[in-house]
Amino acid sequence: MEFLHPQAGFTDVGFDEHLYRGYVDGLVHTGLASYFTVVDHYIEVQKPLTGSILPPVRFLYIFAAYLWHLTFGTEALGALHGVASLFSILTLLLSGIFAWRLGGRAAGLGVLALMSSAPTQIHMSQHALVDGFFTFWAVLCLWLLWENLRAPRRASWLIAYSLGLMLLVLTKENSLFVVFALVVLMIANHWLKFGSVTRELLTATVLGPLLGIAALVLLAGGIDTLIATYKLSVAKNYTLTFAILTGDGPWYRYLVDLLLVSPVILILAISALFRLNRTMKAELFMSIFIAASYLVMCNIKYGMNLRYANMWDMPLRFLAFSSLVVLVTPLRRYPNIVLGIGVALICAIEIRQYIILFVNFPLYELVSEGLLRALHILKSP
Repeated sequence: MEFLHPQAGFTDVGFDEHLYRGYVDGLVHTGLASYFTVVDHYIEVQKPLTGSILPPVRFLYIFAAYLWHLTFGTEALGALHGVASLFSILTLLLSGIFAWRLGGRAAGLGVLALMSSAPTQIHMSQHALVDGFFTFWAVLCLWLLWENLRAPRRASWLIAYSLGLMLLVLTKENSLFVVFALVVLMIANHWLKFGSVTRELLTATVLGPLLGIAALVLLAGGIDTLIATYKLSVAKNYTLTFAILTGDGPWYRYLVDLLLVSPVILILAISALFRLNRTMKAELFMSIFIAASYLVMCNIKYGMNLRYANMWDMPLRFLAFSSLVVLVTPLRRYPNIVLGIGVALICAIEIRQYIILFVNFPLYELVSEGLLRALHILKSP
């Protein structure tokens, strides 16, 4: 995606990108069988530090960059950039397919267009960060849950869903938020009837994350090492100056940040909530996923950053498109043409937002102060 949009204004290597590059280089030198040495080195480095640095147990992104390096001979940072860009494109395609399965061909095309211009999606495609990569696996698991609910006991969907959850856990600890939201969706199915929650689906929901945890234990060199890694990462985050200054706020902080980045999308998505009824299965499915994951994410002390909300881009745009359809339906003449024009206008607004925030400013971290300064709501003295 970085070849299809204006180049980001921030061209330095961010702190997290530097760490990911070090982990890829470590994997290149040690090999997969000795990855535990990379984890051990992290523990040695992290212990004396006053703040937290990201752990190497975000393995799948690091491993994907390692495979990119082996395939194309690219150095570590370039490989990380390549993986981030590739999976942003895959997320775009997946979003179109998912929306088509939820709401038909028009929804697929509309969401595909809206995702192609989403500022935070473009931003993630242009930096060596895990969040866009994580978004792909989160949206994939959400889609596979929908398919399993609609086609119960189909082996292919169940296996894909379980593997997707395993790979999600191997990607980032934020997988806990996604798994929680998926479980809430299965509980809500009792009343909303998205489909059928079978014993096999429940087994796959448990088995996938367990396989991911087991793989992390093997990679880390033991369960004690894995637990120590997470404990250090979480505990030190409470003393990290950057997290204290930028990662806190009220429960509605994500709504404020989303309004600053994609105001039209958020307004349309929220308007869809006021039309919800039991017959709107797809809209209810997306709304509950956002609400359930939001409930957890807005309560993480010093752990709020719009990068983590990247996985909501597709559900929000599906809800926004649903609202657009309702707006044009009463038109007697050319409703589809008006709908297409509406989508195109929103895409243009979104691209303009991207240019303002990430090209002209240029923004790197998606925190409230940076967004406010980029939009000239806050100004430097």
